[in-house]
Amino acid sequence: MARILITSALPYINGVKHLGNLAGSMLPADVYARAMRLLGHDVLYICATDEHGTPAELAAQEAGISVSEYCDKMHDAQKQAGANFKMSYDYFGRSSAPSNHELTQHFAQILEDNGLIEERVSKQVYSNADGRFLPDRYVEGTCPNCDFEKARGDQCDNCGKLLDPVELINPYSSVSGSHDVEVRETNHLYLKQSAMSDRLRAWVDKAEGWPPLATSIAYKWLDEGLLDRAITRDLKWGIPVTDKTGNRRKGFENKVFYVWFDAPIEYIAATQDWATETGGNWESWWRTDKGADDVHYVQFMGKDNVAFHTLSFPTTIIGSGEPWKLVDSLKAFNWVTWYGGKFSTSNKRGVFMDQAIEIAPSDYWRWHLMANAPESDDAAFTWEEFRAGINSDLANVLGNFVNRITKYTVSKFDGKLPSGGEPGKAEAALISELETRIPAMIEFYETREFRKAMAETRAIWAAGNDYLTQAAPWSAYKTDVDKAAIGVRYGLNLAALFGIIAQPIIPDAAEKILDALGIPQENRTWNFGDYSGIKDLVDALPHGLEIRPPDMLFHKIEETDVEAWSLRFGGPSV
Repeated sequence: MARILITSALPYINGVKHLGNLAGSMLPADVYARAMRLLGHDVLYICATDEHGTPAELAAQEAGISVSEYCDKMHDAQKQAGANFKMSYDYFGRSSAPSNHELTQHFAQILEDNGLIEERVSKQVYSNADGRFLPDRYVEGTCPNCDFEKARGDQCDNCGKLLDPVELINPYSSVSGSHDVEVRETNHLYLKQSAMSDRLRAWVDKAEGWPPLATSIAYKWLDEGLLDRAITRDLKWGIPVTDKTGNRRKGFENKVFYVWFDAPIEYIAATQDWATETGGNWESWWRTDKGADDVHYVQFMGKDNVAFHTLSFPTTIIGSGEPWKLVDSLKAFNWVTWYGGKFSTSNKRGVFMDQAIEIAPSDYWRWHLMANAPESDDAAFTWEEFRAGINSDLANVLGNFVNRITKYTVSKFDGKLPSGGEPGKAEAALISELETRIPAMIEFYETREFRKAMAETRAIWAAGNDYLTQAAPWSAYKTDVDKAAIGVRYGLNLAALFGIIAQPIIPDAAEKILDALGIPQENRTWNFGDYSGIKDLVDALPHGLEIRPPDMLFHKIEETDVEAWSLRFGGPSV
């Protein structure tokens, strides 16, 4: 069995995340982690809140509290949101933690010692109205490449070109909207990514397990020519820039490290904090000289974070010259769109995790977002498709099957799994299909092809429904109780199997099914071996086992629900 390290892009601190954030990093990482644990792998899933940068300062200012207080409050809110959606983090840390301060300052010092960081005088946009230098994302203007009028200072969302804020035409502050801005000189530390370009390209060339989306973005940045990027900012909140003595670096007393320099380092720092709390060995996961050479490291993120994970963070790791673990497999997602536009935290557009959990159980969202995962292209969210998918896949295909077979067992077989009867053609056909679909489903999980994994899961549930229709124990019971018994027995074993394979994606419903059937915890794994024993899965439960129907697994979503949600959040009827 493998050792698998999993990280998902850190949710930013400026508010509870929307469903697009959830679908693009945290949820697929959780589904993958759960599946790999069921297969018996040693899994460590790390995440944290990303707490530095200008948006945190502005959000705290708007809330009328200190940045520290704001981050404390929002870390707790995001941790609770994760718990509500059944995120199985092994540790959920904070990028503002002392461990990340120390590790970020360590990397900066060793990169400078290795000639990959240098101090430069740079030109930066200063807003007279705001009384501050503006970080690149808080300068907007017209793109000099494509004339898009809402380009940000770091990148144009229209043409994708990397930019410097001083290149923008008619720049203005996105904080205040003021055009009273000017370019001033200021000192910053620059990470010399250009010096690492050949080594990074060679590393990307060797990458395996990356989807085309990730490699295409990495090569695009490499082909355009990597820029040396400033890794400090004129801010108060963040990790202080220190010298070799540990004191504030001269001339950098009012500067901190750029959030995108320290945020990925938090993956390591959070693992250190996990080890402190649990007694685990963080070095065995991150240091190849301490045992991490046998770790398979998988990252999950949205497409807007790919360049930082494939180029900027690897520049830090490789450039340090130290034996740190690099990512092996990288899973990048496109966006979930909201009625033609992007979900947006800053614009409060879409449905957010705390709101979503108020109107529907987490299983509903988990299933819908992964069954429609934005893997090959952006995926449009609509209330109509949400309703249709939940009602069809969960309520009709899975929920109705479990409800029918368990209630029938209670009514005709005293709530006990019956003996009697011999399998025939219907049972043989069912086993044949399971022998094909279960290995396919697991392979899709292993290769992180979530839409396909969900499709196979649903197909297995549908195969059970088809079998039950053919076996028709309620009809057979009238003339042949033994024939009815085999249909019921196979049906109950299928219900158990359905619960077992549903665990990564709809954990609450899966637990209800398995509890109702009395399945011990040790038997809820995916220990299918070489799959030669799949035929035994449909007759694995002990004859005479007492079972009970679970509580209602899924309530159907009504048209009136969709109408109410559309009025509240937006949609076709608004």
